[in-house]
Amino acid sequence: MDAERNKVAELQANHLALSRELATAKSQELNQRRELVHASDEIENLKKKHSREVMDLEMDIKKRDREIREVNEDLRICRSDLERERDTVSSLKNTVSHQSTSHLTLTTQNHALEAQSTALQSQIDIYARTVSDLTLKLETTQKQVDDLKKEAMESELIRRKLHNMVQELKGNIRVFCRVRPILPSDITTYSSALSVSYPDTRDRKEIVVASSSSSATGQERKEVYNFGFDRVFEPESTQAEVFEEISQLAQSCTDGYNVCIFAYGQTGSGKSFTMEGGTSSAGMIPRAVEQVFRVAEQMTSRGWEYKMEGQFLEIYNETINDLLGKGEFDKKKHEIKHDSKTGATRVTDVEVVQLSSPSQVRTLLALAQSRRSVAATLMNERSSRSHSVFTLRINGVNVGIDGCPGTGERCEGSLNLVDLAGSERLNVSFANGADKERVRETQNINKSLSALGDVIAALGEKGEKGGDKHIPYRNSKLTYLLQNSLSGNSKTLMVLNLSPLAAHLQESLTSLRFATKVNNTTIGTAKKQTRSS
Repeated sequence: MDAERNKVAELQANHLALSRELATAKSQELNQRRELVHASDEIENLKKKHSREVMDLEMDIKKRDREIREVNEDLRICRSDLERERDTVSSLKNTVSHQSTSHLTLTTQNHALEAQSTALQSQIDIYARTVSDLTLKLETTQKQVDDLKKEAMESELIRRKLHNMVQELKGNIRVFCRVRPILPSDITTYSSALSVSYPDTRDRKEIVVASSSSSATGQERKEVYNFGFDRVFEPESTQAEVFEEISQLAQSCTDGYNVCIFAYGQTGSGKSFTMEGGTSSAGMIPRAVEQVFRVAEQMTSRGWEYKMEGQFLEIYNETINDLLGKGEFDKKKHEIKHDSKTGATRVTDVEVVQLSSPSQVRTLLALAQSRRSVAATLMNERSSRSHSVFTLRINGVNVGIDGCPGTGERCEGSLNLVDLAGSERLNVSFANGADKERVRETQNINKSLSALGDVIAALGEKGEKGGDKHIPYRNSKLTYLLQNSLSGNSKTLMVLNLSPLAAHLQESLTSLRFATKVNNTTIGTAKKQTRSS
């Protein structure tokens, strides 16, 4: 044990000695590092000093080089100036030698120019006489142009009268019938198509609907219904063909007449397609607007200027909504105002847009369509449950043509394009009667359509018997809004739309009978809305 202790003591002593040696070595190393750092600083200072000296020498060299270049440039400039002066002296010598020759040449040219001046004066005299003759001819031609312009304006008045006479001969209230084609969705939903024929292949004014049913004894009973209208369009008819028949009404609008075109028929019969069109085929509204703009542009060459404005309203549950407004529906109370002096109709607190192009109208139609009240019915999954009325007002003034004064005559026409809500019976639209709101919609629709029929009937009776027959315009918002377009001062066209399906036979017959009643009505002669300036 003592031996182990001695070893431990010896190890501790060795360890202590090593620690001292290590400390001494570290102290020496530290001193050496300090000396090394000091030496490095001295070396760095020497390098900086040397670098400054080198830089000063380089700057001196550059300065001397710059001075040498400046001296060389000054020398070059001096040489160049000396050479230029030599050239100038030589040029002046040459100029002096040529001046005498030039003087002789100019004297000769002066004599020649005097001779030319005399000849030119003679030509000027001849030209002056020619200009005088041409001026006289121009005045004569201008007078002829003014006479032709005046004649064109007078011809325009005659054309308007003849155009209006043609429209009156066709009837101030006309009815077209259009049968839509069978759609792929009809095939999966309905079992058979309606038996329809068109016997009048020349004038296309007749439509025949046939149906068959079983009697109580089991015998088959056939019934045939004949109807005649101003024009009947088969399912294959295009939008262009339909519009071709009514395009002249746009001319009447620019001539200062009120024009009303409305689509009638049950839900799903193609009214909205006829009036507004589809994705690839424009309807009557955009086509009529384009026609009005086209006619207005053509009339500028006859001394007329036009301004147009439009509004788009919806009548839903006897409430007027502004389809171009920014507020919520049913929040504003819009009132209908009629001006008995001018025959104009205004609706309070609605957005009236100044129109400058057909493309602007197409944008407005898209906006209005997105705001239309739509709902599901048993007849059509997304059926329009409201009447829409697009009104285009056009104001024209005769200002004359290029120096030919106009008459100052003004005309104010309006074009009402109406897409009526579906005319189906209540028990067909909602067989179970569970949806009270949809039932209320259908009741209001049928009430307004019935009021429309009453107004037309009263107008017909007034036209036949004369007198102060009361016309029930106020029985619905629709008829009151269209009062000036149905009062006899308008050219009115109803486009009856029919479904081709056998399941809709009764609805189709009801629509055909109503359209026949309208077609047999005479509402009087339309009056032109004009006034002098």
